[in-house]
Amino acid sequence: MFSSFITSRIVATLSALAVILVGCSAGIWQLNRADQKIRLGESLATKLQMPILNANADSLTLEQAAERRIVARGRFIQDEAIWLDNRPRPIPEGGSGSVGQSGFYLMMPLRLEGKQSVLWVNRGWAPRNNQNRIELPPVNTTDEVVLIEGVAFPHPGKVYELGQKGDVVARPRIEQNFDLALEAQSHSWTQLAFIVRESYTSKNDGLIRNWPLPTNGVDRHYAYAFQWFALALLGFVFWLINGFIKYRRELVINGDRV
Repeated sequence: MFSSFITSRIVATLSALAVILVGCSAGIWQLNRADQKIRLGESLATKLQMPILNANADSLTLEQAAERRIVARGRFIQDEAIWLDNRPRPIPEGGSGSVGQSGFYLMMPLRLEGKQSVLWVNRGWAPRNNQNRIELPPVNTTDEVVLIEGVAFPHPGKVYELGQKGDVVARPRIEQNFDLALEAQSHSWTQLAFIVRESYTSKNDGLIRNWPLPTNGVDRHYAYAFQWFALALLGFVFWLINGFIKYRRELVINGDRV
């Protein structure tokens, strides 16, 4: 039986083993991703209950500010805006909308009032023009002092990026990702070590801020994990059944009782 199942079926055995390993590995990865999102959601929910920080009054580090609510007062530096491309429309849990719609995150530096420092703000999402990539959506930005409220994060989220970053001098700046350290090197100002994702407000500025919860997509990860584990199981069952068929054939050929 050992010869029928393994020794005489080396290629089939190795192929089945590869399918099982890939399926199990991918399934475990999906479960880990779901667990990461759940823990991130729990951490964020806990920190959102903590007192609101003030970027103008406090000297905040990334560790102190991460996932905390923050208010900041200052003027936007409109000429230094960065449009992050290939960002899906934010749809909150249980919300409705065109999930697959692509657009921009608008990153804009806010010069803090009463301080010699800058805070980068993810002001929200706006749809892109699919016919003309460099045509930017209309967004209203005042020259007056504004008060913004949001949640601090290390970065606005990353997407897969090919090639080098664009020219920081070119306008408008359309980038795939935002590099806080690179922006600090490219400008003479002092900036805070985190970005603030502006929370939903009633501002009529043309931006959408219906930010989804970190736990969005957990059910999808569980579904993907089930599919990968099912593939691994099917690979094993297929290998096992074919082994039994081969074993029975060998018994018949050898004249043994089936």
